[in-house]
Amino acid sequence: MFDCSRSLLLLLLMCQGALPLAAQTPADPGGASDPAPDAEADAPADPSAFMSLRELDEGGPRGVRVHDSRAMPGYTLFGPINSDVIYLIDLDGEVAHSWQTDSAPGAWCYLLDDGTLLRLGREDEDPHFKGGGIGGRVQRLAPDGTILWHWNWSGSEHHQHHDIEPLPNGNLLVISWERKEGREAVRRGRDPREVDRERGFWPDMILEVKPVGTDDVEVVWEWHSWDHLVQDFEEALPEYGWIAEHPERIDINGDHRDQAPLSEAELKEQEALLAGMRALGYVGGGDDEEEGEEGGKPGDWLHTNAVDYDPVHDLIVMSTPHFSELWVIDHSTTTAEAASSSGGRFGKGGDLLWRWGNPRRHGAGKDEDQKLFYQHDPTWIEGENGELSLLVFNNGRGREDGNYSSVDELVLPFDEQLGFVREPGMPYGPEELAWQYADGDGFYSAFISGAQRLENGNTLICSGAPGRIFEVTRDGEVVWDYRNPFGGEIEPPEHAGNAPPLALFRATRIDREAPGVKALGL
Repeated sequence: MFDCSRSLLLLLLMCQGALPLAAQTPADPGGASDPAPDAEADAPADPSAFMSLRELDEGGPRGVRVHDSRAMPGYTLFGPINSDVIYLIDLDGEVAHSWQTDSAPGAWCYLLDDGTLLRLGREDEDPHFKGGGIGGRVQRLAPDGTILWHWNWSGSEHHQHHDIEPLPNGNLLVISWERKEGREAVRRGRDPREVDRERGFWPDMILEVKPVGTDDVEVVWEWHSWDHLVQDFEEALPEYGWIAEHPERIDINGDHRDQAPLSEAELKEQEALLAGMRALGYVGGGDDEEEGEEGGKPGDWLHTNAVDYDPVHDLIVMSTPHFSELWVIDHSTTTAEAASSSGGRFGKGGDLLWRWGNPRRHGAGKDEDQKLFYQHDPTWIEGENGELSLLVFNNGRGREDGNYSSVDELVLPFDEQLGFVREPGMPYGPEELAWQYADGDGFYSAFISGAQRLENGNTLICSGAPGRIFEVTRDGEVVWDYRNPFGGEIEPPEHAGNAPPLALFRATRIDREAPGVKALGL
């Protein structure tokens, strides 16, 4: 229950300047499990803090260490974070093809069926963020590296980052930040102490774009997280409500809570206390308090690091690591419907259809219920019995039983007619995983990384920080193991963080009979 006497004392101390700023600002709700926004690229100096030293194994050989006959035949695609070259290697570790590019990667890339490469590049000329995943350049390259099409989506009001997704119709899903003024965020219920007046507030949006000509796009669909908010910070402001009653919406303060959302009774008690303090002149104030302190907050609210598309059900899954959650939204909507809470195949408009990983973010769980820890790379897969399922790289920083990564397979609570189902007031399922690979302190990357379910049933895993790519069977046996020897020739600028020299954002195995491979003449 809300402790009025303790809260009153804290408020008085804050107003009188007796508490330092750190004590006045709400702590991160997940503790070490939810690192600061820029932790993804600003890795600690001690490598054991963010990766497995057994995986790094600096004294061992780089390249292929295990090559078992059960590995899926094909080629592996990757682009080191600190390099402007993208590589396609065979199972012996030999470079089968490479692309020289004009910039460091802005995260991921895709080999298309015609042999061209869709890639993201980092735009360094006008940075508005500091951290990992900064992109801005979207390009399609010929096999010889010639730029066939490019689109720059970066600037003071928007910036592409982390991932894109090629769609069956040739369009692209693009993750982008969009800037909101600090005042605007406060007017929507954001805690003023969590807004920076200079940087503003940068929620994420997803655009579907159609490439046009050689350097342009047509935006054909868009979804904005800004359209689907809920807040319990101030009753007089929009979208005020009890967080637990609105799991379909996004708590604008959900990234920095130091406790689970309050109950309705606790909210009323807190509001009465704050009203009394305002009457005494201890709460409230001028513009400085409304906009937050300069230099305090980076503005990157969600840090969405991946997007994947299910063409069968027309669904989009996105990874929001600052919430340690996966979200699913309906792509069958129009843009107008996507900005609302109605319409589309499932009748929910652009509201969240399903969310999983940290139920306290929507008032349906406690610390011990957290399942995801700054996750990356969710991908749609078919379950063993045909169920709608996801595979995700669970980075694992801040687990109760220690820091280690895992690859988790989830069977979603999905009904073809009803959509996603759950009991009212309960977290979304599943309660248990369908499959997991973990190896304790032998497998750990606190940031970046990814996983791919292969056609032979094995799973390809990229442990990004130590630069390791390996393939495991359903029983967890390693049948291919590769340590990246490439990268480090580009010194990252200050705004792009300091990932290890051989680090990888992700990796993909491509069948040797795939059209893109054939188009390359391999």
